[in-house]
Amino acid sequence: MAKKKKSSGNSNTICQNKKARHEYHIDTKFEAGIALTGWEVKSLRDGRAQLVDSYVFFKNGEAWLAGAHFTPLKTACTHVVAEPARERKLLLNRREINRLEAATNAKGYTCVALALYWKGSHVKCEIALAKGKKQHDKRASEKERDWAREKQRAMAAK
Repeated sequence: MAKKKKSSGNSNTICQNKKARHEYHIDTKFEAGIALTGWEVKSLRDGRAQLVDSYVFFKNGEAWLAGAHFTPLKTACTHVVAEPARERKLLLNRREINRLEAATNAKGYTCVALALYWKGSHVKCEIALAKGKKQHDKRASEKERDWAREKQRAMAAK
């Protein structure tokens, strides 16, 4: 008898960077492929990834993801020395790389990773150009979120 696959809903999302949405104003989003090794793909299938302090930097005309942490499986990587926090290459078009690099150098933007998700059999990374929020902006967005939650409760009570 074949084992049934665990389904975690219809979502293809592996992990999200909720801290980035709190800390930054998100401007423009991009979808990038990511170059991974075999053990990393296996750990992603098990949902063992974190993007909490991840960001994108540019070196030699290439985009790299830093700060992402992929926890290795104990059974999947017995013969490989796993480096969970290594820098991973992002796969983008030349135009996209040039646009992102110019914006981060000139306009005061930073480039952060927002989410990892499956698109078919490929892992994609959603990255965005973002500007940092001030403390009062963070408080205002928290108030808006609380007010929206209160409105939902009031509408559900009717």
